[in-house]
Amino acid sequence: MVSSLKELIDEPELGDADDPEERFISSGVIWENYELLLAKLEENSHYRVTYLDGILEIVSPSIRHEKIKTNLGMLLERFFYSKRIRFVPMGSSTFRNKAKKAGVEPDECYCIGEEKNVPDLAIEVVVTSGNINKLEIYRRLGVAEVWFWERNQFKLYHLRDNSETEQAILYPDTYGYEQIAKSELIPTLDISLLEQCISISDSIQAIDEFEQGLSNS
Repeated sequence: MVSSLKELIDEPELGDADDPEERFISSGVIWENYELLLAKLEENSHYRVTYLDGILEIVSPSIRHEKIKTNLGMLLERFFYSKRIRFVPMGSSTFRNKAKKAGVEPDECYCIGEEKNVPDLAIEVVVTSGNINKLEIYRRLGVAEVWFWERNQFKLYHLRDNSETEQAILYPDTYGYEQIAKSELIPTLDISLLEQCISISDSIQAIDEFEQGLSNS
């Protein structure tokens, strides 16, 4: 049994000294210890835990990270409501598959239409770089679309091929995903408008400008 988080942690990586984002990495972690850690953190939603092939990553997000995540979710849900798109918000729920040795907790995720076992859309806010390839985890879990928010812009990926052989040949750098210019799940969403408004610190101003942009489109 693992008695503490410290037993699973090799070394921390820190972000900005004034607003640190701590990232702990450990290798050679068996699946049972990963699940034990999830159980220990069940009442603490502050941490994000990722697992792939025995590598475990624990992130304690910075304030900046959480502000961006909150603004992003707020604006995206406003869009869903305004366009009458049915959706199921799943937040930072844990998704894992023991057989595929993969588990992840997105910053935000959604099912489009009805609720499913895994989200259709997963969103990651990148403030400090991680050591685990999130796209490979999402491929193993079968998530259709993944968005990364990094350096004030999005990178969008849509899953093209989920087979082990084909994805290695066709998409060697993106693990079965193809980078796309606009969402295929939500094709009417203006990604550039969303990018512009996420960075506005005043939430009321962000909503006002976003909704004005929607009305003009």
